Parts: sequence; C-alpha cells; structure tokens
Amino acid sequence: MSHARLTVLAGLAFVALAAAPAAAKEFVDYSYGPGLWRVNAVDCDPNHIDDYLVGLKKSQIPAFEILKKHHIIDEYHFMVRNGYTGDRPSVLIAVHYTSADAMMPNATRDAAIDKEIEATFSDDQSKAAVAGYEKYRKFIDDTTWLSVDFGNKK
Repeated sequence: MSHARLTVLAGLAFVALAAAPAAAKEFVDYSYGPGLWRVNAVDCDPNHIDDYLVGLKKSQIPAFEILKKHHIIDEYHFMVRNGYTGDRPSVLIAVHYTSADAMMPNATRDAAIDKEIEATFSDDQSKAAVAGYEKYRKFIDDTTWLSVDFGNKK
C-alpha cells in the first residue's frame, strides 16, 4: 500500500473517531428521575378492550387514588396500543412509585391501605369487576423502569 493511501486512510480514521461522541457518563451526561415506574403489559383481545378499560376504571383508579393520597404513588397512566398483534401488549398500565421504599411491603401500612380500598370498593365488587378477564386478557410483562433525566427540563 502506498504512503499516500495510508495517509488518506489514517486521516479518514481520525475524522471518524473525532466525529464519534465521547462515551456517556452516568450522573454527568444523564441521571435518573425520582422514583420508579412499574409497567404491566397486557395482551387484551381487541374485541374486549373497552370492557377491560371499564373494569380498570372501576377497580384500579380508586385504588390508585388512595395510593396517591398515601404518597405511595404520584402518577399513573393507562395506554392502549393503536393496532393489534397477537401475543403483544395492547394495554399498558404504568404506575409511578415515589421511591423504591414505597414499593417495599409494609404490613401495617399495607393493611390500612387495603382496608381503605375495600371501604370504597368491596372485595365482591372487585371480583365482579375482573370476572371474565381471564377469557380475554393475558399478562405479557411486569417490569420496573427508571426515568432518565438529561437535565434539559424547562
């Protein structure tokens, strides 16, 4: 290989390396937002998504609001996929826990919260709301996520 060709190749390699971004550094280039997201991914028969959402509205929203009142969670979202592919999530239920500690079991706190939830939505009502779910709903994933913060919030 000629000296001129080696020089050109070396120059191209230098330009490619110079254009490559430096390695990102955790807690320098990005950090994590407070708390954790727990995301449940559900495959729901497209003919029953409305039924499922109505059931979630009756059973989950009151419970989530009580958890918010106790500062266990501070946000929750229900998302529906636009389009359907079998054995893929069609409904996501995302709940933001205020901290990892908030996710940890606490017998006294949890018993009190369960009692409060049952006062607004009895065990029988809960069973009725979810009756039939097993016919059209399948849990695909249950994961915990961290929010990434790049420090550019307005």
